[in-house]
Amino acid sequence: MTSAATDENLADKPEESSSTAVPRPALILDCEISEPISDIRPVGESYLEAWILLRLFTEPVGFVRLPFLDGAVSTAAIVDAVQAECGETVNDLVSSNGGDPTAVLAGRGTSIENAPKFIADQQRLIESGPKVTVVICTRDRPDDLDRAIDSLRQQRYRNFDVLVVDNAPPNDSTRTRIAARPASDNITYTVEPRKGLSWARNCAIAMVTSPYVAWMDDDETADPHWLVEIMAGFDRLPDAAAVSGIVVPAEVRTQPQLWFEQYGGHSKGRGFVQDVFDAKAPGAQSPLFPVPPFGVGANMAFNTAKMRAMGFDNAMGAGTLTCGCEDTLIFSRLLLAGEKVVYQPTALMRHYHREDWDALTKQMYGYGAGLTAFYTALLRYEPKQLLALFALIPAAARTAFGKGEVSMRGVPEDFPTELLRYKTRGMIAGPVLYLRAAARARRARRSSP
Repeated sequence: MTSAATDENLADKPEESSSTAVPRPALILDCEISEPISDIRPVGESYLEAWILLRLFTEPVGFVRLPFLDGAVSTAAIVDAVQAECGETVNDLVSSNGGDPTAVLAGRGTSIENAPKFIADQQRLIESGPKVTVVICTRDRPDDLDRAIDSLRQQRYRNFDVLVVDNAPPNDSTRTRIAARPASDNITYTVEPRKGLSWARNCAIAMVTSPYVAWMDDDETADPHWLVEIMAGFDRLPDAAAVSGIVVPAEVRTQPQLWFEQYGGHSKGRGFVQDVFDAKAPGAQSPLFPVPPFGVGANMAFNTAKMRAMGFDNAMGAGTLTCGCEDTLIFSRLLLAGEKVVYQPTALMRHYHREDWDALTKQMYGYGAGLTAFYTALLRYEPKQLLALFALIPAAARTAFGKGEVSMRGVPEDFPTELLRYKTRGMIAGPVLYLRAAARARRARRSSP
């Protein structure tokens, strides 16, 4: 079977200019709004927009996109965006701690009489929080892996170690790179010879001895507050099975990276308000459709015991025919089992998106295949959901193939429809791909020593 992501007849590649004179799509930066705001004037490369992560006393509270006009984004434009994006949050947090919210909302910053409660909570966890193991599953990307581990060295949370799972490595480059790192990085390295992200994840689960396990991808960097905010989610809801955070772009330097963000990126509009997903709560969103915005595998953590009892489906995930959605499956199964999932947007990751067209089309095909493979797999584990899923088919079809798709709201008219065709091809293939992948997984398990 020919992969849709390599079918030359499916779509023509949109033009992409490689000229260095062409402005980059976006400059990514942080803005601490408790301090005075000033104009943004980049030196060197030019950009079309500034994408600004807004922080208040270090805590992420919003994300805005503003155009560069005459090479700058003005203070006034940033102030207006702050008021529109998170004015209520600023007013509540600053005034409750003895500060002047009007000064912050005017771009002048403020001092406060009392440290916000979350800072005291962070410090308590930094000093006495439980052990957590950070797992990075990787395959033949030693440079990306180095960058990811370097970001872990900047974590404010102290009580953690790192487990690197090298998945079906084609060479020794990752092993060599890990061996060259200092012992203070506290890294355990292991190999999972069976190819597939879920094989690697399950290998990690079998090895972890910490009460909590957190996951990041090798093409990400962790915000310095990431782990302490992950653990704050468990601290606030001790019976939670999982905590997930937000993923924002690390860069938007190419047109395909911009297209991915226009489609929804990894954040999919989840925003910066904490939420708790509990399928048993009155009025709770169905964990079947639309899939709750509980987060992504690129930024998730679990109670180790609850995760170990369930595990990942080895037929799902990158490196398999289904391409992904092993994270969606385990989140959904946890919710259907009566567990709670916390969305903690202050736990922040930065992701380096695919830079070129070919990689993006493969990703979109994989998203489609993974989505319908997820529903196929869900019926394997939860056959009693069959009637409920059938009842949702009309709404799902309208969402997936019509103009109402959540991730397509607000995208520009010139967004490449070819990308949606790749996803549609993947969705059509997904159920069969899952059945084939499941058969492969069974054979791989039987042949393992």
